[in-house]
Amino acid sequence: MRRVHEMPFGATITDDGVRFALWAPTAQEVALVLDGAERPLTQEDGGWHRLTVPEARAGSRYAFRIDGGLVVPDPASRFQPDDVHRESVVVDPAAYTWSDGNWTGRPWEETVLYELHVGTATPEGTYAGLMGKLEDLRDAGITAIELLPLAEFPGSRNWGYDGVLHFAPDAAYGTPDDLKRLVDRAHALGLMVFIDVVYNHFGPSGNYLHAYAKSFFTERHQTPWGAGINFDGSDATAVRDFFVHNAIYWLEEYHADGLRFDAVHAILDDSEKHILAEIAERARAALPNREVHLVLENDANEARWLGRDGGRPRLHTAQWDDDLHHSWHTLLTGEADGYYVDYADRPVERLGRCLAEGFAYQGEPSAHRDGEPRGEPSAHLPPSAFVGFLQNHDQIGNRAFGERIGDLASPERLALARAGLLLSPQIPLLYMGEEWAASTPFLYFVDFAEDEALSNAVREGRRREFANFKSFAEGGQDQIPDPTLEETFTRSKLDWQERSKSPHAEVLAETRRLLELRQAEVVPLTKTRFIEARSSQPKPELLDVVWRYEGGTLRFVANFGESPAEVEVGSTGSAIWSSSNMEHEGGRARLPSWTGMFIKDSAR
Repeated sequence: MRRVHEMPFGATITDDGVRFALWAPTAQEVALVLDGAERPLTQEDGGWHRLTVPEARAGSRYAFRIDGGLVVPDPASRFQPDDVHRESVVVDPAAYTWSDGNWTGRPWEETVLYELHVGTATPEGTYAGLMGKLEDLRDAGITAIELLPLAEFPGSRNWGYDGVLHFAPDAAYGTPDDLKRLVDRAHALGLMVFIDVVYNHFGPSGNYLHAYAKSFFTERHQTPWGAGINFDGSDATAVRDFFVHNAIYWLEEYHADGLRFDAVHAILDDSEKHILAEIAERARAALPNREVHLVLENDANEARWLGRDGGRPRLHTAQWDDDLHHSWHTLLTGEADGYYVDYADRPVERLGRCLAEGFAYQGEPSAHRDGEPRGEPSAHLPPSAFVGFLQNHDQIGNRAFGERIGDLASPERLALARAGLLLSPQIPLLYMGEEWAASTPFLYFVDFAEDEALSNAVREGRRREFANFKSFAEGGQDQIPDPTLEETFTRSKLDWQERSKSPHAEVLAETRRLLELRQAEVVPLTKTRFIEARSSQPKPELLDVVWRYEGGTLRFVANFGESPAEVEVGSTGSAIWSSSNMEHEGGRARLPSWTGMFIKDSAR
């Protein structure tokens, strides 16, 4: 089986050769530079420049010369072997023969996400290296890998959020066919593959769109990265098509099972139909016989994107639930700086609301945002509309020293939180190495070696970011790892050998046990119709959450206080998990400090 996504731009292999198309509405003339020779493109209506070259072929190197001067890569390049400033390469997507023709995906309720950075997940830091770890992940209970952004970025190391060539999987990790082999192998093992995409900005180096498509951006909308992308002004049709095609491209040509959309609150669009809605509608229409999962990161807590129709998502499948993370983090660590101030006042109550209703903030004022209301009502949504986590790339890497939650919280507290994450009906996400409590940090790193001024700006910006933290007062910012050094990158690589050593081996065994319980006890329940959920606090530090489904109920009781507490657990359900030092009999349970239990009661 071969898979090709047809699109109006880029280099397309046809029966007549290769068709080159560039949308360059503010360029007077465009020439194709192909294998060292130049030839003019034909200017057509709507800002398009096109040319079909019979002798061009897969492997040909090409670029575009703008107005007789600047030479730029193809913004729709499928491969950039020599980085973002050099020539693009013609790729024949039909050259790869897929072996997963029967794969149509897995139901969303079965998802256990494993977020990873390809460059640091294995010693090799490549797609091929990651293939060798897929069986380990499957055996641990993972059902889906989620790859940090792959779009070609400057240099050889980056988190991926500085991508500038959205259709080219970064060459630092391997070739396009290497990525396809990874996806193919994952599907053979029953693993889904998600790809993180960034549609709110382009990285600071290697984006040449301003040189020939100034209307790709607009000053009417301002983002943290400058002028916004033009999703709603004149010339917006071609811009919107660029991103719609990109989303479908990853799902179709690379057979990805889902996408995670980065920081959609920074995608500003006043159109009658928001670009997020158009992407979701067109992607689902293009792949009607596939399980396609579209996941948002949205600081605005806009429940409107997550609506259901007969239990199926109308647009987007789920949202990363930062509120849930922040509530757990505050309880686990006691931290109250920055956005944690919004959760430190009533952390148990806010955790309970997240578990039962999704968002902690559903229109209430946020102290961190100077009293600005945040969020929309979400209690009507099923728990599967939310992705829960105790850590992710942001929550680790945006700390000065990249500490994981295992460095910040006691093992006893983490044991309860881990069960709370993996057995609750929200969709759980683990960050690479979390299944064995990896000790390696995940630091912020970039490679702008070709731009020393930009490298200096990144170093200084990182220091300024932590200047107001008490622990870095009086010059302590100099302790922060330099993000531009290769050493910072290599320190972030996982050490897979430690997973067989204590205490990591014990954590891995417990993670496996919890995920086995999830698939056996929780997932069948969540595949039935969701009815309602509630959260209560019999005592200030005691949490009691109940989820009701057509197939039965699931209950989570936990004591986050320093003193033991007793709770009525009833006699009809059965405990599918409890902390090792708990006592429960006769319909009551005694919960020592930081213990809990999950109780399941099947419908009769």
